[in-house]
Amino acid sequence: MKTLLYLASLSLGILVTSTSLAASDTSDEITKQRNALAHATQDKGFGPQSPRDIDGIHGTNPQQFSYAPPAQSMNLCNIHFHKNAEHKGGEFTRFAGAGDGHGYHSGYLYSGALSDSERASYDQPVCASQHQSVSVGDTLELHYVYSSASVAPGPTLGACLSEATHNPQLRVEAQVLVVVNDPNASDFAQLAKVAQRKGRYQAINLPEDSGNPVTYLGSTTGPSYNQKGSPFQVTWRVRPHVKKVDIASVQRWCHANVFDEHHAHGVRNLVINPALLSGR
Repeated sequence: MKTLLYLASLSLGILVTSTSLAASDTSDEITKQRNALAHATQDKGFGPQSPRDIDGIHGTNPQQFSYAPPAQSMNLCNIHFHKNAEHKGGEFTRFAGAGDGHGYHSGYLYSGALSDSERASYDQPVCASQHQSVSVGDTLELHYVYSSASVAPGPTLGACLSEATHNPQLRVEAQVLVVVNDPNASDFAQLAKVAQRKGRYQAINLPEDSGNPVTYLGSTTGPSYNQKGSPFQVTWRVRPHVKKVDIASVQRWCHANVFDEHHAHGVRNLVINPALLSGR
C-alpha cells in the first residue's frame, strides 16, 4: 500500500510539473525534490505551502486558518532577504536556473532591463557567504516578518516566538528588489528601518508603492523545506513590482543590523502541487 501511495505521489508530482510550468522552469533535480515533497506531505495534514506563483491563486489544500491581522497590529520580529525571488509573478518571472540543488542560484529574476549606468560594476564583495554574494543586477526578495506575540526584533524566526506564545499568528510582507549601482536608488537600511509605533515594532518604511500586493495563505520558506513540509502557518502579502536598491546600501546593512543578517539566504523551490497550495 505504501509503495502504491509513493508511486501515486511521484506521478502527481511529475504531472503537476509538466502541466504547470514551462520546461525551462524546472530541472531533473527540482522535479525529484518536488516528488519527495509530495510524498513527505501526502495525507499528513500539512497546510498550504510557499512560495508560489502570485499571478494565479489556485489550490486545493483543505487546511484553513485565519488571515493574520494587518502589519500595523503586529510586531515586526525579523527582516532577512533571499538572493533571487522565491515567488514568481509580477515583474519577476525569469527563471534563474536549476541552481546547485541546495537552494542557491535558483528562483526567479527581474524580467525588465537596467541602464548601463545602473549596471556599472561594483568592485567590493557584498554580503558574501560560502555559497554566494550580492552583485549589481541581482534580484533579492526582502521579507518583513511580523508576529502577533509580544516580541522585539531579532535574529531568525525564533525572534517571532515567545515563552508566552509558541503559536503566534505570522505575517510576511515581501518586496522584491533589484540591485543597482546608483546612490539615488532606494537605501536598503531605510527599507529595513524599524521603530515603535503605538507600542508595536514596525518597519516604518514598508513599501506601499509597488503595485497591489497579492495576499494568500502559506508557510515559511527557505531551501530546508524543498523536500519536507513547513509546519508554520503564514499570511503572505507579496508586492508584484520591484524596487531598485543601491548596492552600497546593501553592503552597509549586511555589516551591522539587529537581525544578525550578513548574507542572502537560498530559495525554496516554487511550490506548484495544487494539494499544497491554498485557494485563497
